[in-house]
Amino acid sequence: MIVSVHIADVGLPRMFRALRQRPRPGSTPGLRYAETAVTARQGGGGLPLYPGRFAMIAAWDDDGALDDFIRSAHPLAGSLVAGWHVRLQPLRVSGSWPAIPGLPDRQLPIEDDEPVVVLTLGRPRLTRLRPFLRSAGPAEAEVVAAPGLLASLGLARPPRLVSTFSLWRSAAEMRDYSYRDAGMHMAAVRADRERPFHHESAFIRFRPYRSEGEWEGRDPLDFRTASSFLSAGPEI
Repeated sequence: MIVSVHIADVGLPRMFRALRQRPRPGSTPGLRYAETAVTARQGGGGLPLYPGRFAMIAAWDDDGALDDFIRSAHPLAGSLVAGWHVRLQPLRVSGSWPAIPGLPDRQLPIEDDEPVVVLTLGRPRLTRLRPFLRSAGPAEAEVVAAPGLLASLGLARPPRLVSTFSLWRSAAEMRDYSYRDAGMHMAAVRADRERPFHHESAFIRFRPYRSEGEWEGRDPLDFRTASSFLSAGPEI
């Protein structure tokens, strides 16, 4: 099983159509899960939402299933091709996200100097939304200044999903941010443990192994162009 994250700038009218066009497991061969979402900047001032930018998180049986979808006549496929996407091997799950079948039940290894992607997924409790936002704000402000962060984005599909996507130069730098005891991220984690913000939530770590297209005029992973990184797929 692989996961893909897609980001595309298509303009407001097309974005609203795209949000309604998410592919469905059962009618899309090889698809296990898909969610489309609006996007928001993390840690900055000004307008939080990116007008005209949407994202899709999806899980597939294998690379072939994703390739077939991208080449298909599905109304969302053309919009995704115009953007950027990354393919991911799941490595570790804290919490649970039952909607994505096939996530690992044990941690898989990654070297300290390998790039890593983190997805946080939550189905929010409306009664805990205000405390969640109060905790998330300082953590986001801290992450955008963290050494080793290559790109980050907030994703949302109210009321069923709030999510963050972050791409790191190395697993070691990601851990330095995530587990620093005095950091805002750990403060948010402790607040959630004391009284959960979400009905269900997951913190999922991935190995990125292939990326295509451009996000804001570049591929955030273009610093890793060696064949050892851009492989045909994960060995699982």
